Amino acid sequence: MVLDAQSLEIAKVKILILSDGRMGHLNQSIAFAKHLDAEYEIVPVHFRYKACKLLSYVLDKCKIYTSKLFTLSTTIQSKHFDLIVCAGSRTYYAAKTLSKRLKLQSVTMMLPQSYRYDFDVIFAQSHDHPPMQTNIITLPANFSYVEPKGLFTPKNKSIGVIIGGNNAHFTMDKERIKHQLDSVFETYKGYEIAITTSPRTPKEIEELIESYPFAYSVIFSKNKINPIADFLHHCEVVFITIDSTSMISEAISYGSSCIEILPLSENKNNKFFTLAQNLENEGYVHLFDGSLGHKNKKIDFKQYAQKALA
Repeated sequence: MVLDAQSLEIAKVKILILSDGRMGHLNQSIAFAKHLDAEYEIVPVHFRYKACKLLSYVLDKCKIYTSKLFTLSTTIQSKHFDLIVCAGSRTYYAAKTLSKRLKLQSVTMMLPQSYRYDFDVIFAQSHDHPPMQTNIITLPANFSYVEPKGLFTPKNKSIGVIIGGNNAHFTMDKERIKHQLDSVFETYKGYEIAITTSPRTPKEIEELIESYPFAYSVIFSKNKINPIADFLHHCEVVFITIDSTSMISEAISYGSSCIEILPLSENKNNKFFTLAQNLENEGYVHLFDGSLGHKNKKIDFKQYAQKALA
């Protein structure tokens, strides 16, 4: 890889993270830093106007970089950092501009589509079908860093259920979710069954969940905590709806739980199904069809992070 491992000792790396305000993007950058045991600072970045983003595509193609297109929440001094890390289309142009101006190595946590693939290191998920380039590291899912928080501690054998919500590709069907929950309760009699929802979970799904006798439940709209790491730490099996790549990525990176992916529709023409199918083929998860797959292979994201410095 292009980064100089001798000059960037892993324990001493200092990282500037550019954030577009989307937690799914920011968490990938933070996970990268944590897997390197690095110090990091998060700086929000915004295009000055909507048109600036469109203009950034053109200027990037022409290899022209100017800070006039975006604003930062603070002044940045290069001497404080070794790397600049970003994720999300609203961060790529700023990262390239600052990388050149401050002479910092650049890392992006996702394939920077619509921009030139000339970052020093690009982490790209395999479901995005990245090209073969020496600066691109392909991995099966999004970077994640999982830390149990002690929110859920079962006294007996346990099962976890993680419910996402609607997005551009899926609308949650109450009857489908009910059928899936019924199957979980029927299969795991005698287990402590725990569940958590997400910020995107529809109200009618929350109401459905509240009608079941879960041993532990988090309705996120009422209690904004995240016990997912604890589910992965304790549960024999964790069921996850297919709508969130970040939740699935967490599940395949920590613990020993078998992971079952709950389909939300019959639509297979989207990145979520492609991700789940690829992970199933590699032994990380099983697409739940009423039967259990007993898949609990885990990915070592720390190993991937260190490749960026190799």
